[in-house]
Amino acid sequence: MKQMECLLIINPSSGGEEAQEYREKIENRLRSLFDTVQIRETEGAGDAKKFAAEAAAAKVDSVFAMGGDGTVNEAISGLAEKEFRPKFGFFPLGTVNDLARALDIPLDPNEAIEQLTLRTKKIDIGKINDHYFINVVALGTIPAAVNETATSEKTKLGKLAYFVNGAKGVLNNDYYQFELLLDDKKQQITSSTLLVGLTNSIGGFEGLLPEAEVDDGLLHLIYLKDESLFDTLKAAPGLVKGVTEENQNLGYIAFKAGTITADQSLTANVDGDPGDELPLQLAVLPQHLSVYY
Repeated sequence: MKQMECLLIINPSSGGEEAQEYREKIENRLRSLFDTVQIRETEGAGDAKKFAAEAAAAKVDSVFAMGGDGTVNEAISGLAEKEFRPKFGFFPLGTVNDLARALDIPLDPNEAIEQLTLRTKKIDIGKINDHYFINVVALGTIPAAVNETATSEKTKLGKLAYFVNGAKGVLNNDYYQFELLLDDKKQQITSSTLLVGLTNSIGGFEGLLPEAEVDDGLLHLIYLKDESLFDTLKAAPGLVKGVTEENQNLGYIAFKAGTITADQSLTANVDGDPGDELPLQLAVLPQHLSVYY
């Protein structure tokens, strides 16, 4: 049965040479499901957030995004702060596509378009200071190196670009004193890298947080217990296996709200892009958005 109206937000620079083909298929698919399909193209940073917020204010039934990870993050951010939140859908054209992985949405855009139904699921959204995230907040040497990853590298190498630059970060051998205040419990740790995830997939590596669910109402923090390169290398295999509890090499804390500070100035990597500097205030917004999957 057809719904009322949907907005399709398109980032025309996403999808490479096949972008136009994807666009036509998406438009046709949405027109088969909705009475009215409105289309808006982004021209710069912030447009997707603005368009989504305007759709929410107009009480449009659904908002869809065609673009990379940044476009999806922006669109969700535009909806997250509104009292009336349209249902949200997206077609994964990004480098990593963690949310698509967590929702079992096909990573092949053609498959994702063909398999789109009107089935929805309520998912958690993360809040970081005055912004929002849907996948991960990362701090430390590896995220700092990833922040330096050029857009051209992401496009050419995909998630391998993150791996290569992350490896460079490990070799930098920098470690930080973090102070955590999570659900009113204070803790001080030393670590080169700290991650706060919403789903099981981080950086395209599925199973990193095997117990994390898109709707469990929790943020999942993991960190390397390292004070030397040797410690860092010891901790790495545990990340590959997946983290479900604290052990000798890795820390793990599930929480709902908290603050993170450090002894040095650090810029967070938020959903794959540079974000706020410390201190960070984090919170989960449980089952805050209905998403097509």
